[in-house]
Order: sequence, then C-alpha cells, then structure tokens
Amino acid sequence: MNGSRRNGSGGNLPGETHSIRWCRPELALFCAAVAAMGMAYPAAAAGLSLAETLAKMDQAATGFKGLSANVQYVTHTEVIHEDDAQSGTILVKRPKPKDLHVKLSIEKPEPKIAVADGNKVDVYYPRSGESQRLELGHRRSLVDMILALGFGGTSRELQNDYSVALVGPESVAGESTTELELVPKSPDMLAQWKKIDLWISDKSGYTVRQKFYEPGGDYTLITYTNVRLNPEIPDSEFKSPKGTKREILNKK
Repeated sequence: MNGSRRNGSGGNLPGETHSIRWCRPELALFCAAVAAMGMAYPAAAAGLSLAETLAKMDQAATGFKGLSANVQYVTHTEVIHEDDAQSGTILVKRPKPKDLHVKLSIEKPEPKIAVADGNKVDVYYPRSGESQRLELGHRRSLVDMILALGFGGTSRELQNDYSVALVGPESVAGESTTELELVPKSPDMLAQWKKIDLWISDKSGYTVRQKFYEPGGDYTLITYTNVRLNPEIPDSEFKSPKGTKREILNKK
C-alpha cells in the first residue's frame, strides 16, 4: 500500500510516500511508545482476572527506566480494506515520572526517525534531508493519558482515564496474556480513539501488544520484540535531527 503523511486535519502531508499513517500526528510516536513495555516469556495461556492483571501492571511499573526493542506497526485503512506494515527500532528513556524521551527509527519501507520529549515530536526524513516538528501544546494532557497505559502509569491512573473491561486470555507470540479493553473517558481522547485494546503479559505485567481503534474503522496494531529493559542509553540518542529544512506543524 502506498501511504502518505497526514496533517493535523487528517489530510496528507506533501513530500513522502510509503510512510506511517499517523493516528493523529501529534500523538503517533506515543502510540508506539506506550506499547514498548512488552517482554517475551514462554508460558501456557491461562489468563488472569482484571484485578490480578492490574496488580501485575503496578508491579511492572516499579523501577521502569527505559527500554530498547524492535517495533512493527500494522495500520489498517478500512475504506480500502488494506494494511500497511512498518518496521524498525525504538529507544525509550524515563529518568523520572512523566519525563519521557523516545526515539523511533523506522527502517522499512521508508526510513524516518522520530524523536519526542513529551512537548514536541521531531520527524526526520533521511532521503530528503528534511525534518518536521509537531508541537503538542495543550494536547500534552492527552500524552499523559497515553503514558498511563505504560511507562510507570499505575492502575489507578489507568482507571481514572479509561473505562477498563476484561476481555480474556489470549496467546500472543507464544506468550500467555490477558486482553483488556479500554474506552477513554475524556472527550478529546475519545475523538482520537474510540477504544484501545491491551494485551498484558500474565507473567511480567508488561504490555506486549496494543490496538488503537480510530473512528471510521481504521486501526493501528503495534507489536514489540527483542525487548531489553532498563538499558544504558546516552542522552545524545535523543537529540532532535535538524535536517536541511524544518517545517513546524500544528503549532499551538
């Protein structure tokens, strides 16, 4: 499928084909980041209760400082019934609560690098040498709601922001998980996604898969592999690439 960047109104941004279809441009990087707490443990599918699953998530949040992983997006466009696959790597560093730094490097099919610090997202396109900056502005509160899905967010924060329901057990990439369904309580968040599914490892309490459902039937499915927790990542990895030309989008 030939994709293209989308602007803040849902239209296409000029200058690129085969790109990530952003689930709202300001928050796309965080869609990937919040799923990046996945770890692979071989186990038979068993499933946990809702209370047990939330308790596991609380345990996993303790001591989380960052990760590195391989990442794969599958974005589904309902109107044409097509899927678009993207793959690459991600680095995450959380030196303190709500201080999150993310570097997402997409390698296939079209290279791009996105660096975020919670207030802005800088996206660099190596082939053209150009970069774009997406400023979050007042939407930072939505970012905080997304971070509650992982990266040290507690079950209380999760339940404050979402209506949480137990779906049941499912094996994901050979790992025993429990699936949860989240419906955002915030009207602004609900305008972004009508619901979010999480697959939580029964053993580790980390999210191993997420699915973001957009209005109209589109969705983004995110899976992480080869996860390393709390690696040593230098701050220099999160310097924003400047490019030969910078365009500022969605300035607030």
